[in-house]
Amino acid sequence: MRVSSSRVSSLLVWLAGVPALLFSLITWQVVSHGPLLGVDRDVSRVLLRPDRGSELLADLGNVQVAVPVLVVVLGYVTWRGRAAGRDRWWPAPLGAAGLMVLVPVFVVPLKEWTARHGTAAVPPGVGYFPSGHTATAAVAYGAATLVLLPWLRTALARCAVVGVCAALVLGVSYGLVRRGYHWPLDVVASWCLSAVLLSSLWLLLSGPGRSRRRSSSGTASSRSGPS
Repeated sequence: MRVSSSRVSSLLVWLAGVPALLFSLITWQVVSHGPLLGVDRDVSRVLLRPDRGSELLADLGNVQVAVPVLVVVLGYVTWRGRAAGRDRWWPAPLGAAGLMVLVPVFVVPLKEWTARHGTAAVPPGVGYFPSGHTATAAVAYGAATLVLLPWLRTALARCAVVGVCAALVLGVSYGLVRRGYHWPLDVVASWCLSAVLLSSLWLLLSGPGRSRRRSSSGTASSRSGPS
């Protein structure tokens, strides 16, 4: 399905513009030690209850867990695209992989610049803003979902995949705050950053040529979507 340019522009305002604005606001509060940090500490104090369950949830945001999931999905999508004879099977997996590479490119310098201290549950140090585990989980699971959705035949399957993705990201986020690995604002900021990154992938997947397939004669046919 093609998306009109006006609809794309409107969606991008909400999917990328609003999260970017919120991310800028939160970052400003962190570097200027603004009043929002007081609310952040209060919320953390309520939620902070380190236990084994929260640690396991937080571990779902590890690179060693989230990235292999993305790799498996990209391998499957690549196989399906080539098997279906799509002319442009490569933008989706390549775009998702590139997005994953961009996570540390954005997160690491921000950690160095903001130099935010951690909660009382972690050793003294800085570099906790934004949450790398949250960004890793959101981009890995989110990108896997976006590239997989076009290959799912039923609405129920698509809803199930989106639900699993949301549960994983929220589980990681809750675990990080509950265990005390991050302040709530560290996590929310990573949600915003990830939303901006995933919006760019969504735009790529919605662009022209997404549904082109090769016919038996080698020319593109008008049939859209995977079979």
